[in-house]
Amino acid sequence: MTDLFWPGDHLAGDLMSDDAFLAAMVGVEQAWLGCLVDAGIAPADARADLRVADGDVETIARRADVDGNPVSALVALLRDRSDGETARWLHRGLTSQDVLDTALVICLRDVLIRVGAECTAQVRALSDLIETHRGAPVLAHTLTQAALPSTLGVKIARWLGGVLDAAEPLTGLRTALPVQVGGAAGTLAATTELAGSVDAALALSDALADELMLAPALPWHTTRSPLTRIGDALVTCCDAWGHIAADVTTGSRPEIGELAEGSGGGSSTMPHKNNPVRAVLIRRAALTAGPLGAILHAASAESVDERSDGAWHAEWATLRTLARRTVVAAAHTSDLVCGLRIDETRAAANLAAVEGVLSEQWTMTELTGRPAFSDYTGAADRIVDATLSRARRFLEESS
Repeated sequence: MTDLFWPGDHLAGDLMSDDAFLAAMVGVEQAWLGCLVDAGIAPADARADLRVADGDVETIARRADVDGNPVSALVALLRDRSDGETARWLHRGLTSQDVLDTALVICLRDVLIRVGAECTAQVRALSDLIETHRGAPVLAHTLTQAALPSTLGVKIARWLGGVLDAAEPLTGLRTALPVQVGGAAGTLAATTELAGSVDAALALSDALADELMLAPALPWHTTRSPLTRIGDALVTCCDAWGHIAADVTTGSRPEIGELAEGSGGGSSTMPHKNNPVRAVLIRRAALTAGPLGAILHAASAESVDERSDGAWHAEWATLRTLARRTVVAAAHTSDLVCGLRIDETRAAANLAAVEGVLSEQWTMTELTGRPAFSDYTGAADRIVDATLSRARRFLEESS
């Protein structure tokens, strides 16, 4: 996919695309049909290899306008193309929300895998940057103004800590992605009728989860936390990357000159410029991710009855947009931190040029009556060591 309104969208590939979503929905229908056959509910000749063709996405999308979601159109198309027993048993016991929610989860799993891989690359790159520049002096700023001496190691460790905060929960999310099987009102009534007992109906739900490599779950039709948790995780990633990008855009100003992208972008009219394009595009994602996550929470809060009248529908495109933008930002951040250039000499010169940067230290020595430490960076080394240790554990657990 490409998107002129969102440069870099192609980096997300087919993730959360129409084709990927359609394939996931077909996969759910296929797996459920197989579960019915395996349980002896549907006859063996109901099993079939369900397929869609080129052009079906547009056909289904147009027909989705009739019922408000693409599942009814998909089921009608598959039944038209199937033999008698397959058409008769296809989708039986499911409702549109079962298929759509489970397909969304399948698509989001691929997104979480990709984002997790990018985070791992970032942790490695940032750890290497810390090891290279850990003791280099730099001027710390608070509220945009010169504050105290610090080290580049601490600055980069803050970036790394943010990435770790975002990356560590991703594995748990991936392994807990839930299947959705509830039937028309979330009670598995039709499945119970088909299977002959509640236990058999729940076993069918678990079998579908196993077939799709998802976590078994009771119906979550109107409890949308499985999706808001994923949305929050993606927003947290963008937050962490936005912090890095903001520091890079500031540090790459010519009058500061401490940071530079490995290969910046050009200008259509000013050939002397070396724009921090990766950082700019990451900041764009960070600025828009939070509002998208808020839409998911608003939809969750507006959940009503056993299938929401609009709130459920608002989730789909929101999740796709947030997911694809997060993947793009992940790729841009990996490029940024892997190619980042740091000018230690310029950082030291900027620190030396500030008068009164040790005034706080002088106040502390007057209070204690002790001689001043030669180095006023406090626990900088401890902070760096603790962050690097955490990064090493993360990389060991990720391997």
